Amino acid sequence: MQKLNDLSRSLTSLKPNGTLIAVIEMSLSSWLVAGIVPGVERQPSKKLEVDENALLKLLNRWREEAQKKGYGIERIAVAFEAGRDGFWLARWLRARGIEAHVIHASSVAVSREHRRAKTDRLDTELLKRSFLGWLRGERDHWMPAP
Repeated sequence: MQKLNDLSRSLTSLKPNGTLIAVIEMSLSSWLVAGIVPGVERQPSKKLEVDENALLKLLNRWREEAQKKGYGIERIAVAFEAGRDGFWLARWLRARGIEAHVIHASSVAVSREHRRAKTDRLDTELLKRSFLGWLRGERDHWMPAP
């Protein structure tokens, strides 16, 4: 039997051709936003100043790119790790009709096999893979922050 508060996986089915997916790697001075945009071969990323309005413009621009390719975007799903900006930004995005998920930072699995330089680009790739798996309904990719 399914639990009512089961947040280990998404309970909404993913429609890849109608969902714009974005993840944000946040720092004090900038945000790196990476996306999966239906109909767009490249996986775009953009460094922004810490500005929620610029983020909204970017998400709308990516939606328009998908629509130009013939994909109707019904859902925009955004995820980022909990931190200084996490919770207020999630509330702000949700108030504008964007699905926002705050991820508990320690719940994203990181490979310890090889030492690697930590970069925001690599972190967004890992977040995208984890978020995409969670959106597909696969269990235990990450846990939302409380």
